[in-house]
Amino acid sequence: MLVLSVTLAIFLIVSGLLLYALIRYRHRPEDAEREPAQIYGSNQIELSWTVIPILIVVMLFLSTTRVILGTQAIPKPDNALNVTVIGHQFWWEYRYPDLGVVTANELHVPVSDPAHPQPTYLTMSSADVAHSFWVPRLAGKMDVIPNRINTMWIDPAEAGLYLGQCAQYCGTEHALMLLRVYAQSPADFAAWVKQQKEPARKEFGGDAAAVEGQTVFMHNACINCHAIAGTPATGRFGPDLTHLASRDTLASGAIQNTPANLKQWIDDPNSMKPGSLMPAMHLNERDLDAITAYLTQLR
Repeated sequence: MLVLSVTLAIFLIVSGLLLYALIRYRHRPEDAEREPAQIYGSNQIELSWTVIPILIVVMLFLSTTRVILGTQAIPKPDNALNVTVIGHQFWWEYRYPDLGVVTANELHVPVSDPAHPQPTYLTMSSADVAHSFWVPRLAGKMDVIPNRINTMWIDPAEAGLYLGQCAQYCGTEHALMLLRVYAQSPADFAAWVKQQKEPARKEFGGDAAAVEGQTVFMHNACINCHAIAGTPATGRFGPDLTHLASRDTLASGAIQNTPANLKQWIDDPNSMKPGSLMPAMHLNERDLDAITAYLTQLR
């Protein structure tokens, strides 16, 4: 409101002076008979339009600094949710250290009731290059830097999906390093946490393709990059796939999570997201169908 008031005052003054000049010095018939008076500068005017903007900028700087320091000084509540955010080329990893949950690309947080606030504190770092976490409707941008810990907090007051974007150029697929934050009621968030704590599904209800797909997955290079809880797959280079089928999107929000898209993604990620660091698996059609059937069972 302070910035709006200052800029409104500047707008009214400048517009008023411009309107005055347009009317006061408008063209008149007698103007063609003589040349108007020539004025070659004014020390008073030049001094005023230099000093006054400097004072305004200093005032806005000091007021902004006060707000930033005040925001950062707010003590962390005991009931705050802690989430570790790790930026990768080109996806997001989310770890809930107090809950024992690891997921990717879709951040779930509880709604923060203004009467009983429960903010979510994000502890952020990068595994490779500089990224930037930005969900416009929840908070400002925060850089995600290798070998440095940055923190910020969010407290959505309404349930819903909040979309964001990596705001720091980080490579070929920077534009498709998207953010999805799901703000849920406490009951829905508790249900999501309970589901995420479950190990990977081992019984597939007679789905022979899913059983075969689990075997194919465990005997290929997939386990070097991906983790699936309760299985020999413990890779950490790529996203955790324990509950992949419960996510709405693939490739950091770039495509919808459907069996057809998942199959194409496994076969050749660069056909859907050029520059992706996941290599094409070059599986035969049977193995590709089997792994797809297996991963679609991981809820």
